[in-house]
Amino acid sequence: MKNKTLAAWLTFAGGPLGLHRFYLRGFGDLLGWALPVPTALGLYGIERVQQYGLDDPWSWVLIPLLGFTLAGCALNAIIYGLMTPEKWNARFNPGAAPDAPAGRTQWLTIGAIVLALLVGTTVLMASIAFSFQRYFEYQVDEARKISQ
Repeated sequence: MKNKTLAAWLTFAGGPLGLHRFYLRGFGDLLGWALPVPTALGLYGIERVQQYGLDDPWSWVLIPLLGFTLAGCALNAIIYGLMTPEKWNARFNPGAAPDAPAGRTQWLTIGAIVLALLVGTTVLMASIAFSFQRYFEYQVDEARKISQ
């Protein structure tokens, strides 16, 4: 039986590594294996910022990949947490009764939803702000080069 609370927490905490996909769909899930790629690229972008500074153009391309992956996993945790027990059990526990305990929403599920909403929104907005700020600063610098 796939537990909704455990799936919500795995999606929130281990989603960028694909842990929730492996829990729900098994190790043959291709998206579960693909999720660590944008996560690793985003972490590489953070490493580039530490090495080359904020003016590195690759960093403002790579860092949002991590942010969008984290935000997407947080959104997925919210979707899993808010799924009705009947829909959860029909989708992930097809042999179980529609009101089986594995699909019920508990207080720990609500905690995962709240944290996913808080962290996911913060990371998404920070990623968008960082990316646009770097892009517009780059455009201004290029315009100054042209005008001189």
